[in-house]
Amino acid sequence: MRILVVDDEAPMRALLRLFLEQNGFAVSEAEDGHAALARARAEQPDLILLDIMLPGLDGWQVCRMLREESDVPIIMLTARDDVRDRVAGLDAGADDYLVKPFAEEELMARIRAVLRRAKKAGDRLRAGPLVVDLRAREASCHGRRLALTPKEFDLLALLARHPGQVFDREQLIERVWGWDYEGDVRTVDTHVKALRAKLEEAGCMRDLIETVRGVGYRFAPQTARPGGDRA
Repeated sequence: MRILVVDDEAPMRALLRLFLEQNGFAVSEAEDGHAALARARAEQPDLILLDIMLPGLDGWQVCRMLREESDVPIIMLTARDDVRDRVAGLDAGADDYLVKPFAEEELMARIRAVLRRAKKAGDRLRAGPLVVDLRAREASCHGRRLALTPKEFDLLALLARHPGQVFDREQLIERVWGWDYEGDVRTVDTHVKALRAKLEEAGCMRDLIETVRGVGYRFAPQTARPGGDRA
């Protein structure tokens, strides 16, 4: 499992890296808010340890921006032991909050607890207001259930499980309709168009499913916008 450590103090990053690697985790580092966002999007870590006082974007801003795209577990680390700061961190979407200095044993216990909760929630994919419940085979946006056909749900779930990965039409046909499907591959375009319309009607950006010209489609929550290409 990979943990992203975000702190502007190099000695703190080094200490955390040593401790985490001794406990079997792979570790990435970021020294400011912009680097944290870039690392999180590129590497999709299993958990983020996020300092609040960062140059550029502070930890609260980073947490809120990540929560629009991802359910990655976030533990906020700070030297500020103020109730208002803890409330602000949790309101921004953090899963836990730990005040420096802290004991290594306590940090490890918090990490294990947050990862356990994340594992239990693994059947639910989130991208901002969109929730895809794989076990119940339901999707909702802003709490409004999407009336999806079975194939529309399967297509959305496949794309949402692999954010940023481009699938061509043939791959989508094989993964969603099956290798023995004998219809037109353009049925993918028809289903994408219907999905976008239902997402937009429920208040989600239709370009959560993005057209990659000449190739196919990908799930792109971080680039979704009000306009954009249609199938």
